[in-house]
Amino acid sequence: MISLTPPPPPPPFLSHRTMAITMSNNQQSSSSNYWTSLNQEIDAHLKQAIPLRPPLSVYEPMHHLTFSAPRTPAPALCIAACELVGGHRDQALPAASALRLMHAAAFTHEQLPALKDRPRPGRPPNYTHKFEPNIELLTGDGLVPFGMELLASSDDPAQEMLDRILRVIVEITRAMGSQGFVEGQYKESQYGGIDGEEAVQVAWIGEVCKKKEGELHACAGACGAILGGGSDEEVEKLRRYGLYVGTIRGIDIISGGVESKDEKLLLLEEVNKLRNLAVEELRGFDQGKVEKISSIIDNECCNV
Repeated sequence: MISLTPPPPPPPFLSHRTMAITMSNNQQSSSSNYWTSLNQEIDAHLKQAIPLRPPLSVYEPMHHLTFSAPRTPAPALCIAACELVGGHRDQALPAASALRLMHAAAFTHEQLPALKDRPRPGRPPNYTHKFEPNIELLTGDGLVPFGMELLASSDDPAQEMLDRILRVIVEITRAMGSQGFVEGQYKESQYGGIDGEEAVQVAWIGEVCKKKEGELHACAGACGAILGGGSDEEVEKLRRYGLYVGTIRGIDIISGGVESKDEKLLLLEEVNKLRNLAVEELRGFDQGKVEKISSIIDNECCNV
């Protein structure tokens, strides 16, 4: 099945009894409102950073491509992880916005005409290009350094925060680079050339999901914990939490294109295993905050 053991090696989760987290209807509504509020703050931050102003030839494509890309839960997870370790959401807002821009850039490149007809599962149907391919390509390229600029120029003169921001820049560039999200894009591009039994197909799907959404959400969890002043142990726990949550998110995206009932059952088994592993990582954190961050699995990630 799918290998999801990130460095450093995780503790022996299976030796523990799974920690159950249950919420009342009011708590579920509160959790949903929590993620909505985080996404609204990220939107507001980005709209202020990318206003529709002259020259429109630059800012209009940036604005459109940023907000037309499907929303990923990773930026909100970054803020939630920051709050979980005792930080304030303002500390993680620039990093969350940078992650949103990185994801928008990657999505934009995936939708270029040269790639649109590849039979990859989870591809958005009827995607409409507002701008010429060259404009979208260049604008996508421009979103990446702009995200780094947004993060590096965070208005906090404290040396402690500057050190944290530098760590976060390294985290994001690694997660989105050739051994992270980009590698996942390459693996996904091979769809259609993978033959074999259902278990082989599911393993391939899991590897794609781990490298794309998994690495993105792992980065988000780690970055939020770093910016919130979390310990090294907390950073790694939230990195692994993000990895499991992101992989579930990726499976949710791809599963819509899976027709085999056997494959769907195998994917459901994998999602349940990942859900248990994710919840285990939240042991030791404040229970009130755990209820919020754990709700991302059902509210934002999983419909398998």
